[in-house]
Amino acid sequence: MNLSIENVSKTYPNGVQALKNVNLKIPRGMFGLLGPNGAGKSSLMRTIATLQEPDNGNLVFGDIDILKEQEELRKILGYLPQEFGVYPKISAVDLLDYLATLKGVTDSKERKERVLNYLNLTNLSAHKDKSVNTYSGGMKQRFGIAQALIAQPKLLIVDEPTAGLDPEERLRFYNILSEIGSDVTVILSTHIVSDVADLCQNFAIIDDGQVLVQTTPKEALNAIQSKIWSVTIEKKKVSEIETQYKVINTRFTAGMIAVKIFSDSCPEGFSASEPTLEDYYFAHIKGFLK
Repeated sequence: MNLSIENVSKTYPNGVQALKNVNLKIPRGMFGLLGPNGAGKSSLMRTIATLQEPDNGNLVFGDIDILKEQEELRKILGYLPQEFGVYPKISAVDLLDYLATLKGVTDSKERKERVLNYLNLTNLSAHKDKSVNTYSGGMKQRFGIAQALIAQPKLLIVDEPTAGLDPEERLRFYNILSEIGSDVTVILSTHIVSDVADLCQNFAIIDDGQVLVQTTPKEALNAIQSKIWSVTIEKKKVSEIETQYKVINTRFTAGMIAVKIFSDSCPEGFSASEPTLEDYYFAHIKGFLK
């Protein structure tokens, strides 16, 4: 099922306008929402998840009008917020069983099978009888993934899901999402470009509450082909480069500074650099692409 977001805006009581006329068409499969911290990603995720209402606009998932049929949406929704709280002194297996019951999984045999399956899938089987509030940050994040999947949702929202995960856990999470992504609409909200590059068929970039672009990784790379150039220089020369060119990013390398710029042609002293999705992201965030 597809998710349609039309003209959605949200201003909080403190005057901060978190969303500004957001329009997105999100198809089934993995969809990435990229943006820096404070861009409006979490505000949009909370709005889709019916945790807050927009000031105006429409949200429709399949044939469900989200603003008018919130309970219907919640029946088929899985949500992993950026910060996932847990009940104190309850084991993982008991808490996941309870959450599955709340999600409408009433058959006890089926519920038990699902609970054990998702604890295994998130590598928590060996810790299933431990209280969740004693888990490490990464383990709590994995439990959050399990609770988001327990009702086998049609719409899955994950907000900064790989925060706190080590490389092995992150790969496991990628594999979980890849397994379910073909049958479910999954929105992956993140500031980590590689998460989107590795997983998503479609993505959008949001900044300052506005959608800058919606595209595919292939189209994004094509848009900056032969426009990314690099040079390695001494640190003292960086400011000079920054005043002359549209700098995508800089990084230290062997005591020198590697600089990437955005330009229609290759400046003297630079060489061609194979474009990446990160280059495309920064080119939009910095206003080099419109």
